[in-house]
Amino acid sequence: MERIALFIDGANVYAAAKRLGWNFDHRKILEHFAAYGTLYNAFYYTAIPMPMDDKQKRFIDALTYMGYTVRTRPLRETTDENGDTYRRASLDIELVTDLLSTSERYDAAVLLTGDGDFERPVEVLRARGKRIVVACIPEMTSYELRNAADEYVDFKEIRAAVERPGYRLPSEGHPSRERAETSRPFYATVALSESDDR
Repeated sequence: MERIALFIDGANVYAAAKRLGWNFDHRKILEHFAAYGTLYNAFYYTAIPMPMDDKQKRFIDALTYMGYTVRTRPLRETTDENGDTYRRASLDIELVTDLLSTSERYDAAVLLTGDGDFERPVEVLRARGKRIVVACIPEMTSYELRNAADEYVDFKEIRAAVERPGYRLPSEGHPSRERAETSRPFYATVALSESDDR
């Protein structure tokens, strides 16, 4: 059986859930993609506010208990040329590092992200004989990344297997705002609030 490694961009998955209007059950995600073969490891990447609030700590603890290796970076404040302040954190380096440094331990990598920045690492892994599966929603997936992968999975097609029942996120409903918020899926532009559940 194939050895499977799972890499989840938390910000990207959360943005996809907001677009879809339903949330993901991270235990079900593990179970669904583990069925592809034998699960080697599952990595989850997320930005956190500092100091970390109780809700976010409980969420990270729950992911760890489920079996995820959780990578975090603190949100940092930056101010743009208009004087607007944003809180953001990039985890793309962490994800690429894990993707490449653990490649001898898996046969197939499943990436839950649509970020085109991963096109080149995916091409490198395929050149090494690895199978790459990308999972996201089409409107948030770059053409380059989808083209570079061996297989593409649309979240809408696996909803029954990975949805968190009875829990809904408000759908965005504003295409221009969605594009702005998801153009850099590894950036969180605001601190997590009590209503967020990543």
